Amino acid sequence: MNDSIIIQTSNLTRSFGDLTAVSNLNLEISRGEIFGLVGPDGAGKTTTLRMLCGLIDPSEGQARVAGFDVTEETESLKDRIGYMAQRFGLYGDLTVEENIFFYADLFGISHSGIGKSMAALLKMTRMEPFQKRQASKLSGGMKQKLALMCTLLHRPQILFLDEPTNGVDPLSRRDFWAILYQLVKEGMTVFVTTSYMDEAERCSRVGLLYKGRLIRCDSPSAIKNDFKEVCYEIKCSDQRKVKDGLYEFEGVISVELSGSSLHLFISPDLISIAEIEHTLNERGLGPVTSKKIKPSLEDVFIATIHKEQRIRSDKR
Repeated sequence: MNDSIIIQTSNLTRSFGDLTAVSNLNLEISRGEIFGLVGPDGAGKTTTLRMLCGLIDPSEGQARVAGFDVTEETESLKDRIGYMAQRFGLYGDLTVEENIFFYADLFGISHSGIGKSMAALLKMTRMEPFQKRQASKLSGGMKQKLALMCTLLHRPQILFLDEPTNGVDPLSRRDFWAILYQLVKEGMTVFVTTSYMDEAERCSRVGLLYKGRLIRCDSPSAIKNDFKEVCYEIKCSDQRKVKDGLYEFEGVISVELSGSSLHLFISPDLISIAEIEHTLNERGLGPVTSKKIKPSLEDVFIATIHKEQRIRSDKR
């Protein structure tokens, strides 16, 4: 494995009975990246993370993380990674400080040797005023910061985070990402799953996982700019009827509600927006007006999934 590549998978696959949760996943992630894995519920994001952390074995394929085989060298791997699950095991009746000491014991770090690290982590997360507070009395954002501190105690090379800000308020999410940027600046690699598109925008690169398959992987800007279908904002009086009507046109990829308008993706080789407008207005669904817009990352991901669904449907 190239020294600059810290995570590499080759046809990584995991099945549970007849269900293939992850299928032939091929990834290369460089040192110092923030890599985001996004996708709908059930796409295989958590299963991927658990395989990369050596918590479950792949059914097929291989993965190397920090130079170690995730199946055969799990003990060596554990010292190099930090894994923060969706439900991290904090103890509500223990204080912030006591939780940190508890996890230091699990990592085999002496209490005398944890002082400097704990002080630095408390300062970085701005949790110094709360170190004597019970974990059960912390806000959701503070609990996530405490979980992150416990994950970082042994100074891992790679940080794996499974939807770390799910259900956390926007301000706390922003603070959490500021911490991640600081960790990357100090040389850490971060692999995060998220369902928030604004967080995906903050990653160096993003992979879109759908039904266990990686269907797109690139920088957020490249994903938006390289999408060949064209996006239009559609203004109309009856959004439901117009949306249903739009799906009758060949060349329409996806139609999604966005505030007071619809966001429409079309294949310009198959249909023109002028033809669509004219037909809808003739059917009495007007006035229907359109404006070409630059799609958001969320727009592109939804359209990409619609394209993938159509491809799979056509193959049946």
